[in-house]
Amino acid sequence: MEAKNVRFGKGSIVQRLLEGVNLRPEEGERTLLMFAFSTATSVGLIWLEASTVGLFLDRYGAQSLPWIYIAGALITSLLGFLYSWLQYVLSLRWAIVTVAATMAIPLLFFSLGLKIAGMMGVMIFLMRLWLDALYVMNDINTSITVNQLFNIREIKRTYPLVSSGILVADVLSGFSLPFLIGWFGVDNIPLISFLMLLVGAVVLFYVGQSYQQFFPDSKGRYNELEDEEYTNRRMQEPVRKYAVLVFAFFICAEVLYLLVDFQFLSELEQQSRSEGSLATNVASFLGLFNGIIGIGELAMQWFASSRIIERFGVFITAALLPVLVCVLGGISMMKLLPLFVGLILLKFFDDLLHYTLVESTGAVLFQPIPDNRRSRIQAWVTGVAEPVFTGVTGVAILGVIWGVQQVDFAALGISSQQLQEWIFLIVIVFIALLWLGVIYLLRNGYVSLLVFSAQRERLGTSNVDMGALKQAVIKTLDQPGTESEKRSCIELLNQFAPKEVPEMLAPRLTQLPTALQQQSLEVMLQHPELPYVESVRGLMKQSTSPEVVARALRYIWLTEKSSDLNSLRPYLRPEVDPVVRATAASMILRDGTKEQKAEATNTIRRMLTHKNERERVMGCRALGDADYLQALRLHIPNLLQDESLRVRCALLEVIASTRYEEYYPSLLRGLYYKSTREAAMQALVKLGSEILDRLVELAQDVHKPDIVRMYAWSTIGKIGNREAIDALVSGAIASWGVTRRNILQVLLKMPQEAGIEGVAERLGRSGVELLIDQELMLLAQVYMARLDTEPDLVASTQAESGDSMPIPDGKEGPYSGSRLMVEPALTMLRDALAYMEKDAIERIFWLMKFLYPISSIQGAAFNLNSGSVGNMAKGLEILDNVLDISSKGALLKVLDKRSDEEKVRSLNGLVRYDPLSPSDRLRHLLERRYFLSDWCLACCFHVAVAGRWSLTAEQTLAGLRHPRGFVREAVLGYLKMASPGSLVEVLPKMKNDSDPLVAAQVRQMMAEFKGDGSTSSL
Repeated sequence: MEAKNVRFGKGSIVQRLLEGVNLRPEEGERTLLMFAFSTATSVGLIWLEASTVGLFLDRYGAQSLPWIYIAGALITSLLGFLYSWLQYVLSLRWAIVTVAATMAIPLLFFSLGLKIAGMMGVMIFLMRLWLDALYVMNDINTSITVNQLFNIREIKRTYPLVSSGILVADVLSGFSLPFLIGWFGVDNIPLISFLMLLVGAVVLFYVGQSYQQFFPDSKGRYNELEDEEYTNRRMQEPVRKYAVLVFAFFICAEVLYLLVDFQFLSELEQQSRSEGSLATNVASFLGLFNGIIGIGELAMQWFASSRIIERFGVFITAALLPVLVCVLGGISMMKLLPLFVGLILLKFFDDLLHYTLVESTGAVLFQPIPDNRRSRIQAWVTGVAEPVFTGVTGVAILGVIWGVQQVDFAALGISSQQLQEWIFLIVIVFIALLWLGVIYLLRNGYVSLLVFSAQRERLGTSNVDMGALKQAVIKTLDQPGTESEKRSCIELLNQFAPKEVPEMLAPRLTQLPTALQQQSLEVMLQHPELPYVESVRGLMKQSTSPEVVARALRYIWLTEKSSDLNSLRPYLRPEVDPVVRATAASMILRDGTKEQKAEATNTIRRMLTHKNERERVMGCRALGDADYLQALRLHIPNLLQDESLRVRCALLEVIASTRYEEYYPSLLRGLYYKSTREAAMQALVKLGSEILDRLVELAQDVHKPDIVRMYAWSTIGKIGNREAIDALVSGAIASWGVTRRNILQVLLKMPQEAGIEGVAERLGRSGVELLIDQELMLLAQVYMARLDTEPDLVASTQAESGDSMPIPDGKEGPYSGSRLMVEPALTMLRDALAYMEKDAIERIFWLMKFLYPISSIQGAAFNLNSGSVGNMAKGLEILDNVLDISSKGALLKVLDKRSDEEKVRSLNGLVRYDPLSPSDRLRHLLERRYFLSDWCLACCFHVAVAGRWSLTAEQTLAGLRHPRGFVREAVLGYLKMASPGSLVEVLPKMKNDSDPLVAAQVRQMMAEFKGDGSTSSL
């Protein structure tokens, strides 16, 4: 149970490679395995696709492709339901392997069927249908496996590498396919694809066996979105409208992809009929074409995608593909390029941008949607909308083909084939234009939800399109709306683009309400710029609010360093509002001449000694803004004792602003009192790293009050820099009990998930798992102690073995070791152990929030604490599906309200249970006293007294040095029973104990011993 700081060596080649691809050590093997699975499976699928398309076009022609789209949509939907059903029949890790193997097996029969002349046509059609099903099932299988192997934070790093396996497969399969066709023939490619898919299934089998803890053992997967406590089933109007636009975005992308693919394959069929086998020509061409696209996709994804999105924003990037489609479609219609060349370019850019830029921006579009609705919408887009509209597109294509065949334009010199090509090109351009319109509307909806999310503090660290953000600010500030919306918008801009605040807000200052003018000037003062001084000056002349005038005055004189400070002297007059007067005085003290500073100093001195509280408060704030305070420092001691709380709090801010190191202890003392605690914390946060060492020292001092230590840790968390996070993580490792819980809470509450990322960087998954295992080891000690201290067992053990020590000096005392005396003390100890169990489980849940989505852990905790058998089962089901730690099985059994014997058996892999006598178990507990709660430790000594059990000298001395008075009180009671002579020596040293109750007990004992004449020692 010893705390260890888990760090990994930083010099190895493997470590440098992992850092180079932005992976952490514990993620490396899982990522490599999933990359291997993705690459092997994708190679097999691409080989199968090229050969199947060639055989299909040769047998049925491109005119039959719409039937494939329609039938494929139906089969895909059916397989989606079958996949869900399979998860209720098999555990998940067997379900994914079964699906992977089932995907491959039909290819073996297809390969054999192609050898039978009468079956060839049916087999080709079934192969083409199965190909669509394979892609969908593989996507679902990969997505589910990745989501099980990696938590939501790991996916951000690992999924790009896993998904790049598809791009690598494009290159490998594309350039190798012509050679395979030359060696084995196009008819045998399905058999080779079968072998590659089988390799992928074997990799998945290995993953399932090696990482069993990442997969739930239960059959069926609980959907946390169904928990009514954490999901609002009725979508609010802004989210609903935005969701509709997101659906339209992906539907347009899918429809456009199908139309381009159909037209491309139709023209490829015409061009490949010149000489040789059509199937071989098509398959060879598609192989080389896919290889070239694969190289382009890899280059785009690794080197260009993120830079393009960062440079142009999400929506301009998303619009690149439809714009290119419109341009190339127009060029093809105007016959500036041969139709086949135009379609090759169209297909090339459609594939290249679809699987890179569109996929990357598509993930960002879901970010403004609240977390508890995002997954459901994504599932509907992928599993319902896209398959349905694939079928609808197939029906539409069939309708166009049928309509063209009914019209005869031969008299005009136009063939039905040419007419069909023209219609599809027009439709392709029309869908691209429609897609552009959807992107434009999405941008506006994205803007609205950005503000909506900011108001409810739901906006995290996801990619935010800065162009949309600026538009949100302009739109919200310029149009009528509530003050809260405008305030949220300003905060949002200040969070993501602080340097652009003056540019956006300065022209609109006069149009805002007074409160927002004040807020705007505060954020503008963080980055004051000269070009916007005139806007601020105009506001100062117009405003009647002293707070606005004071901030405007500070902005002007911070940006115009050469301004004549004599113009500030009129503001020093007594009739001027204290806010403005204090601001003017502080500006003069900062940059004025000697005479000007003297006048400003006298002004502030009069304010600091004024009878009016507001005058003194404003005078203190002026001290915080000034650089020259030598003549005013004498007032600080008196002000620290001022009767006004507002004055004392303002002075704490002054100490931080002016870096008065000699008064730093006053800031730390401010944490002791409820009235000054908030102001002291703000002042300490302003000092940052300068005060960090003192804060850590205070937080780690076990002799300080727990509430002061808790607020010290909280202040360290609010400082939030790298050194602060290091201190918090180190504190979480080295501490125990309540202190560890407080630190974990601070880390989880840090903005932008800085604490979670800090723990992940410094400890990694394995480090957090080690802390969870420590808590489980403590639980094992609790359960073993409860088993070995059953009241009946204690009584029988004492009766049989004489477990009690002899009574000192042969006297009969109140402690006879009887069952009547032991049972009350044992009840207290067992109650204390129960509280320790509850605290340890609570800390485990806090630790799990560093690895898994907080909403999932909260949902599980809520259900487990509900007391209802059904809800507890639901909570365990959530954890079974979410957890992937090595000790998951033991944890689930601990939470399942089983008997102590069963829990001890489940934890046997962490701590071995050897039954001990009650007294030996008590001494065993005291050997681990650093992990016990203070009350549990005191109860151990009370039980020793009641049972007349001997303890070691080391345990007794450690108890006497304990910072909690009630523990020292219990130890003194034990010494009175076990070693009166030693107690006589100890009592004089403790007569001035810091705890008044302990001091009173010591005086009482000294009086008893003095009256009794007992002075001997052992």
